Amino acid sequence: MKELTPEQIQENWKQLIRLVEDNFTGERLEKLLKMYDYFEERMCMAPASGKEHFHNAHAGGYVEHVIHVTTSALKIKDVWEQSGATINFTDEELVFAALHHDLGKVGDLADDYYTPNDSDWHRKNQGLIYKHNPNLQFMTVTDRALFLLQHFGIVLSDNEYIGLRLTDGLYEEANKSYYIGYSPDRALRSNIAYILHQADMMATHIEYDFWKRGDHAAVIAKTEEVKVKTKQSTAANHAFKELFGE
Repeated sequence: MKELTPEQIQENWKQLIRLVEDNFTGERLEKLLKMYDYFEERMCMAPASGKEHFHNAHAGGYVEHVIHVTTSALKIKDVWEQSGATINFTDEELVFAALHHDLGKVGDLADDYYTPNDSDWHRKNQGLIYKHNPNLQFMTVTDRALFLLQHFGIVLSDNEYIGLRLTDGLYEEANKSYYIGYSPDRALRSNIAYILHQADMMATHIEYDFWKRGDHAAVIAKTEEVKVKTKQSTAANHAFKELFGE
């Protein structure tokens, strides 16, 4: 199973906060930072899914996924714009929706959305690394995201609401009436939802590729190898100085 080192989890958290600080200002920034401060301990360790063969089912997977979606959304927006698409939303709106599309996976104000699976059989044979917390009031991930944002007094623009609401595309049955319209006046009036859905899909599939190839395991192994060699080198230098002086 993919794992992040404590240093990687910490660096991802710093990158997430930098995205917030770089894209928002004033009272809105203050409220967002207050929310992130409230959830920091839980959010930085939260997985992005519960099954190993899904995307980022590991500690720190949520923050990593959100960063991937946000950076991908900005790149995809550029492609759409360069191809002639109408971009009638701001980067702030795009980043806001990307950062918070999966916020409901953090859980509610007191409890986590995912809890470690205590069944070794299910972990080994079905890859069910985490399970849904049965103590939570049922809400979709999107509805819980909107609930948490309003709890902290964070107001959304129309574009942000539509983008966040529809990031899951037609994988969410409730989105069908938004995406499939039979008259011009029912059509989406911004491309933000399409761009966010593409970004989420791209990030999810690439994260799956990382897991399938075992790329991250190789990176961790190399990091640990470097740490061991560094410690050995330091010990050797220390021993040399003790024997022969500076």
